[in-house]
Amino acid sequence: MEAILERIGQVNWDLLITTSVKILIILCLAWLGMTILKKVLHKLEQHLLDETTQVGEPPSESHKRVATLVFLIRQGVMILVTVTTLLLVLKQIGVDIAPILASAGIVGLAVGFGAQNLVRDFISGFFFILENQVRVGDVAIVNGTGGLVEQVNFRTIVLRDLGGTVHIFPNGTVTTLSNLTNDWSAYVFDIGVAYKENTDAVIEVMKTVGSELKKDTVIGPLMFEEPEIFGVDKLDNSAVVIKGRIKTLPIRQWQVGREYLRRIKLAFDEAGIEIPFPHQTLYFGEASKPIDVAIIEKLSQGSQG
Repeated sequence: MEAILERIGQVNWDLLITTSVKILIILCLAWLGMTILKKVLHKLEQHLLDETTQVGEPPSESHKRVATLVFLIRQGVMILVTVTTLLLVLKQIGVDIAPILASAGIVGLAVGFGAQNLVRDFISGFFFILENQVRVGDVAIVNGTGGLVEQVNFRTIVLRDLGGTVHIFPNGTVTTLSNLTNDWSAYVFDIGVAYKENTDAVIEVMKTVGSELKKDTVIGPLMFEEPEIFGVDKLDNSAVVIKGRIKTLPIRQWQVGREYLRRIKLAFDEAGIEIPFPHQTLYFGEASKPIDVAIIEKLSQGSQG
Protein backbone atom coordinates (compact mmCIF):
# COMPACT_ATOMS: atom_id res chain seq x y z
CA MET A 1 0.00 0.00 0.00
CA GLU A 2 2.82 2.34 0.87
CA ALA A 3 4.50 1.56 -2.48
CA ILE A 4 1.31 2.42 -4.32
CA LEU A 5 0.91 5.67 -2.42
CA GLU A 6 4.55 6.47 -3.11
CA ARG A 7 4.12 5.94 -6.81
CA ILE A 8 0.93 8.03 -6.81
CA GLY A 9 2.84 10.77 -5.07
CA GLN A 10 5.48 10.69 -7.80
CA VAL A 11 2.91 11.31 -10.55
CA ASN A 12 3.04 14.76 -12.10
CA TRP A 13 -0.64 15.51 -11.79
CA ASP A 14 -0.38 18.87 -13.53
CA LEU A 15 1.17 17.24 -16.59
CA LEU A 16 -1.33 14.36 -16.51
CA ILE A 17 -4.32 16.68 -16.28
CA THR A 18 -2.94 18.96 -18.98
CA THR A 19 -2.25 16.02 -21.30
CA SER A 20 -5.68 14.50 -20.64
CA VAL A 21 -7.40 17.80 -21.37
CA LYS A 22 -5.45 18.17 -24.62
CA ILE A 23 -6.34 14.62 -25.69
CA LEU A 24 -9.98 15.24 -24.80
CA ILE A 25 -9.97 18.45 -26.86
CA ILE A 26 -8.41 16.60 -29.82
CA LEU A 27 -11.05 13.85 -29.61
CA CYS A 28 -13.85 16.40 -29.33
CA LEU A 29 -12.57 18.32 -32.34
CA ALA A 30 -12.31 15.07 -34.30
CA TRP A 31 -15.89 14.14 -33.35
CA LEU A 32 -17.09 17.63 -34.25
CA GLY A 33 -15.28 17.44 -37.57
CA MET A 34 -16.88 14.08 -38.34
CA THR A 35 -20.33 15.41 -37.50
CA ILE A 36 -19.90 18.49 -39.67
CA LEU A 37 -18.54 16.29 -42.48
CA LYS A 38 -21.61 14.03 -42.41
CA LYS A 39 -23.97 17.01 -42.59
CA VAL A 40 -22.01 18.64 -45.41
CA LEU A 41 -21.88 15.41 -47.39
CA HIS A 42 -25.62 14.85 -46.85
CA LYS A 43 -26.38 18.32 -48.24
CA LEU A 44 -23.96 17.70 -51.10
CA GLU A 45 -25.72 14.43 -51.92
CA GLN A 46 -29.13 16.11 -51.96
CA HIS A 47 -27.79 18.94 -54.13
CA LEU A 48 -26.32 16.53 -56.67
CA LEU A 49 -29.51 14.47 -56.76
CA ASP A 50 -31.58 17.61 -57.38
CA GLU A 51 -29.28 18.64 -60.23
CA THR A 52 -29.44 15.23 -61.91
CA THR A 53 -33.23 15.22 -61.57
CA GLN A 54 -33.45 18.59 -63.32
CA VAL A 55 -31.42 17.34 -66.31
CA GLY A 56 -33.68 14.30 -66.63
CA GLU A 57 -31.30 11.56 -65.47
CA PRO A 58 -33.12 8.40 -64.24
CA PRO A 59 -33.41 8.47 -60.42
CA SER A 60 -31.94 4.98 -59.99
CA GLU A 61 -28.81 5.80 -61.97
CA SER A 62 -28.35 9.26 -60.45
CA HIS A 63 -28.71 7.92 -56.92
CA LYS A 64 -26.18 5.17 -57.59
CA ARG A 65 -23.64 7.58 -59.06
CA VAL A 66 -24.06 10.24 -56.37
CA ALA A 67 -24.00 7.68 -53.55
CA THR A 68 -20.76 6.24 -54.91
CA LEU A 69 -19.14 9.66 -55.05
CA VAL A 70 -20.26 10.66 -51.56
CA PHE A 71 -19.13 7.31 -50.15
CA LEU A 72 -15.67 7.74 -51.66
CA ILE A 73 -15.31 11.29 -50.30
CA ARG A 74 -16.57 10.25 -46.87
CA GLN A 75 -14.20 7.31 -46.63
CA GLY A 76 -11.20 9.36 -47.74
CA VAL A 77 -11.85 12.22 -45.31
CA MET A 78 -12.63 9.86 -42.40
CA ILE A 79 -9.36 8.00 -42.93
CA LEU A 80 -7.49 11.30 -43.02
CA VAL A 81 -9.17 12.59 -39.83
CA THR A 82 -8.66 9.29 -38.00
CA VAL A 83 -4.97 9.06 -38.84
CA THR A 84 -4.39 12.71 -37.93
CA THR A 85 -6.21 12.31 -34.61
CA LEU A 86 -4.23 9.18 -33.75
CA LEU A 87 -0.91 10.90 -34.46
CA LEU A 88 -1.85 13.93 -32.35
CA VAL A 89 -2.87 11.70 -29.44
CA LEU A 90 0.38 9.75 -29.66
CA LYS A 91 2.32 13.00 -29.64
CA GLN A 92 0.51 14.18 -26.50
CA ILE A 93 1.38 11.02 -24.57
CA GLY A 94 5.05 11.44 -25.40
CA VAL A 95 5.47 9.16 -28.42
CA ASP A 96 7.88 10.51 -31.03
CA ILE A 97 5.83 10.48 -34.23
CA ALA A 98 8.70 11.58 -36.50
CA PRO A 99 9.88 7.99 -37.14
CA ILE A 100 6.25 6.96 -37.74
CA LEU A 101 5.81 9.70 -40.33
CA ALA A 102 9.12 8.78 -41.97
CA SER A 103 8.16 5.09 -42.08
CA ALA A 104 4.73 5.97 -43.44
CA GLY A 105 6.35 8.06 -46.16
CA ILE A 106 8.64 5.22 -47.20
CA VAL A 107 5.80 2.69 -47.17
CA GLY A 108 3.58 5.09 -49.09
CA LEU A 109 6.28 5.62 -51.68
CA ALA A 110 6.78 1.87 -52.12
CA VAL A 111 3.05 1.26 -52.38
CA GLY A 112 2.75 4.16 -54.80
CA PHE A 113 5.34 2.66 -57.14
CA GLY A 114 3.86 -0.82 -56.87
CA ALA A 115 0.22 0.21 -57.24
CA GLN A 116 0.50 3.18 -59.55
CA ASN A 117 -1.71 1.51 -62.17
CA LEU A 118 -4.35 0.81 -59.53
CA VAL A 119 -4.23 4.42 -58.34
CA ARG A 120 -4.51 5.62 -61.93
CA ASP A 121 -7.56 3.41 -62.46
CA PHE A 122 -9.26 4.79 -59.34
CA ILE A 123 -8.57 8.41 -60.25
CA SER A 124 -9.84 7.92 -63.80
CA GLY A 125 -12.93 6.10 -62.53
CA PHE A 126 -13.62 8.90 -60.07
CA PHE A 127 -13.73 11.47 -62.88
CA PHE A 128 -15.77 9.15 -65.13
CA ILE A 129 -18.46 9.05 -62.46
CA LEU A 130 -18.06 12.68 -61.32
CA GLU A 131 -18.38 14.09 -64.85
CA ASN A 132 -21.14 11.61 -65.78
CA GLN A 133 -19.28 10.63 -68.94
CA VAL A 134 -20.86 7.17 -69.11
CA ARG A 135 -23.58 5.42 -67.13
CA VAL A 136 -24.95 1.92 -66.72
CA GLY A 137 -27.33 1.24 -69.62
CA ASP A 138 -25.53 3.45 -72.13
CA VAL A 139 -24.19 2.13 -75.41
CA ALA A 140 -20.56 3.18 -75.68
CA ILE A 141 -17.41 2.52 -77.69
CA VAL A 142 -14.37 2.09 -75.45
CA ASN A 143 -10.97 1.83 -77.12
CA GLY A 144 -12.68 0.82 -80.36
CA THR A 145 -14.95 -1.84 -78.79
CA GLY A 146 -18.67 -1.13 -78.67
CA GLY A 147 -21.30 -2.56 -76.36
CA LEU A 148 -23.85 -2.00 -73.63
CA VAL A 149 -22.39 -0.60 -70.41
CA GLU A 150 -23.24 -3.05 -67.62
CA GLN A 151 -21.01 -1.69 -64.85
CA VAL A 152 -19.15 1.54 -64.14
CA ASN A 153 -16.83 1.00 -61.19
CA PHE A 154 -13.96 3.02 -59.77
CA ARG A 155 -11.50 0.55 -61.29
CA THR A 156 -13.18 -0.84 -64.42
CA ILE A 157 -15.81 -0.29 -67.10
CA VAL A 158 -17.68 -3.44 -68.17
CA LEU A 159 -19.23 -3.70 -71.65
CA ARG A 160 -21.26 -6.49 -73.24
CA ASP A 161 -21.26 -6.52 -77.04
CA LEU A 162 -24.04 -7.69 -79.36
CA GLY A 163 -22.66 -11.23 -79.40
CA GLY A 164 -22.82 -11.45 -75.60
CA THR A 165 -19.06 -11.17 -75.02
CA VAL A 166 -18.14 -9.21 -71.88
CA HIS A 167 -15.26 -6.73 -72.23
CA ILE A 168 -13.57 -5.31 -69.11
CA PHE A 169 -11.46 -2.16 -69.38
CA PRO A 170 -9.38 -0.77 -66.50
CA ASN A 171 -10.27 2.91 -66.26
CA GLY A 172 -6.66 4.00 -66.51
CA THR A 173 -6.29 2.31 -69.91
CA VAL A 174 -9.28 4.04 -71.51
CA THR A 175 -7.87 6.31 -74.20
CA THR A 176 -11.07 6.83 -76.24
CA LEU A 177 -14.64 6.79 -74.95
CA SER A 178 -17.60 7.46 -77.24
CA ASN A 179 -21.07 7.51 -75.66
CA LEU A 180 -23.76 6.80 -78.26
CA THR A 181 -26.72 7.35 -75.93
CA ASN A 182 -25.93 10.45 -73.87
CA ASP A 183 -29.06 12.67 -73.58
CA TRP A 184 -30.22 11.70 -77.10
CA SER A 185 -29.26 9.35 -79.92
CA ALA A 186 -29.32 9.53 -83.70
CA TYR A 187 -29.80 7.06 -86.52
CA VAL A 188 -27.83 8.18 -89.59
CA PHE A 189 -28.91 6.57 -92.86
CA ASP A 190 -27.62 6.53 -96.44
CA ILE A 191 -30.23 5.52 -99.03
CA GLY A 192 -29.21 4.95 -102.64
CA VAL A 193 -31.54 5.37 -105.63
CA ALA A 194 -30.98 4.87 -109.34
CA TYR A 195 -29.53 7.68 -111.46
CA LYS A 196 -32.71 7.86 -113.51
CA GLU A 197 -34.77 8.90 -110.48
CA ASN A 198 -35.69 12.50 -109.66
CA THR A 199 -33.92 13.12 -106.36
CA ASP A 200 -36.30 15.93 -105.38
CA ALA A 201 -39.25 13.57 -105.73
CA VAL A 202 -37.39 10.87 -103.81
CA ILE A 203 -36.68 13.28 -100.95
CA GLU A 204 -40.38 14.23 -100.79
CA VAL A 205 -41.31 10.54 -100.47
CA MET A 206 -38.74 10.14 -97.69
CA LYS A 207 -40.11 13.18 -95.86
CA THR A 208 -43.66 11.83 -96.17
CA VAL A 209 -42.61 8.49 -94.71
CA GLY A 210 -40.82 10.30 -91.86
CA SER A 211 -43.87 12.44 -91.11
CA GLU A 212 -46.11 9.37 -90.96
CA LEU A 213 -43.60 7.61 -88.73
CA LYS A 214 -43.59 10.54 -86.29
CA LYS A 215 -47.39 10.23 -85.99
CA ASP A 216 -47.17 6.51 -85.19
CA THR A 217 -48.41 5.75 -81.68
CA VAL A 218 -45.57 3.31 -80.95
CA ILE A 219 -42.55 4.74 -82.78
CA GLY A 220 -43.52 8.43 -82.71
CA PRO A 221 -42.95 8.99 -78.96
CA LEU A 222 -39.41 7.64 -79.37
CA MET A 223 -38.53 10.41 -81.86
CA PHE A 224 -37.69 14.01 -80.96
CA GLU A 225 -38.68 15.30 -84.40
CA GLU A 226 -39.30 14.22 -87.96
CA PRO A 227 -36.29 12.79 -89.84
CA GLU A 228 -33.83 15.34 -91.21
CA ILE A 229 -33.11 14.77 -94.90
CA PHE A 230 -29.76 16.38 -95.66
CA GLY A 231 -29.96 15.81 -99.42
CA VAL A 232 -27.74 14.19 -102.03
CA ASP A 233 -24.53 13.19 -100.28
CA LYS A 234 -22.68 11.11 -102.85
CA LEU A 235 -22.74 10.12 -106.52
CA ASP A 236 -21.72 6.51 -106.16
CA ASN A 237 -20.81 4.01 -108.87
CA SER A 238 -24.32 2.66 -109.22
CA ALA A 239 -26.49 4.93 -107.07
CA VAL A 240 -27.23 8.48 -105.96
CA VAL A 241 -26.87 8.42 -102.16
CA ILE A 242 -29.21 10.54 -100.02
CA LYS A 243 -28.19 11.08 -96.39
CA GLY A 244 -30.41 11.81 -93.40
CA ARG A 245 -30.72 11.53 -89.64
CA ILE A 246 -33.36 10.67 -87.05
CA LYS A 247 -32.96 12.02 -83.49
CA THR A 248 -34.41 9.64 -80.90
CA LEU A 249 -34.49 8.91 -77.22
CA PRO A 250 -31.29 7.31 -75.90
CA ILE A 251 -30.65 3.76 -77.19
CA ARG A 252 -33.82 3.84 -79.35
CA GLN A 253 -32.13 4.83 -82.61
CA TRP A 254 -31.86 1.31 -83.99
CA GLN A 255 -35.50 0.46 -83.32
CA VAL A 256 -36.67 3.64 -85.01
CA GLY A 257 -34.17 3.34 -87.86
CA ARG A 258 -35.19 -0.22 -88.76
CA GLU A 259 -38.86 0.73 -88.90
CA TYR A 260 -38.08 3.79 -91.03
CA LEU A 261 -36.08 1.74 -93.54
CA ARG A 262 -38.85 -0.86 -93.70
CA ARG A 263 -41.40 1.81 -94.58
CA ILE A 264 -39.01 3.43 -97.07
CA LYS A 265 -38.73 0.13 -98.96
CA LEU A 266 -42.51 -0.22 -99.12
CA ALA A 267 -42.97 3.43 -100.18
CA PHE A 268 -40.30 3.13 -102.91
CA ASP A 269 -41.93 -0.02 -104.25
CA GLU A 270 -45.31 1.70 -104.36
CA ALA A 271 -43.88 4.79 -106.08
CA GLY A 272 -41.80 2.75 -108.54
CA ILE A 273 -38.51 4.18 -107.26
CA GLU A 274 -35.63 1.87 -108.03
CA ILE A 275 -33.12 0.95 -105.34
CA PRO A 276 -30.13 -0.15 -107.43
CA PHE A 277 -27.60 -2.81 -106.66
CA PRO A 278 -24.19 -3.40 -108.29
CA HIS A 279 -24.21 -5.46 -111.51
CA GLN A 280 -21.28 -7.52 -112.68
CA THR A 281 -20.92 -9.67 -115.81
CA LEU A 282 -18.63 -12.67 -115.64
CA TYR A 283 -17.10 -14.14 -118.85
CA PHE A 284 -15.53 -17.58 -118.56
CA GLY A 285 -14.42 -17.95 -122.21
CA GLU A 286 -15.17 -20.88 -124.52
CA ALA A 287 -15.26 -24.14 -122.62
CA SER A 288 -12.62 -26.72 -123.73
CA LYS A 289 -13.99 -30.01 -124.90
CA PRO A 290 -13.05 -33.25 -123.09
CA ILE A 291 -10.00 -35.03 -124.60
CA ASP A 292 -11.94 -38.12 -125.65
CA VAL A 293 -14.50 -36.07 -127.58
CA ALA A 294 -11.69 -34.13 -129.29
CA ILE A 295 -10.01 -37.43 -130.39
CA ILE A 296 -13.28 -38.86 -131.75
CA GLU A 297 -13.96 -35.68 -133.73
CA LYS A 298 -10.42 -35.74 -135.12
CA LEU A 299 -10.74 -39.43 -136.17
CA SER A 300 -14.13 -38.70 -137.71
CA GLN A 301 -12.67 -35.86 -139.77
CA GLY A 302 -9.78 -38.16 -140.89
CA SER A 303 -12.10 -40.93 -142.06
CA GLN A 304 -14.21 -38.47 -144.00
CA GLY A 305 -11.07 -37.20 -145.72
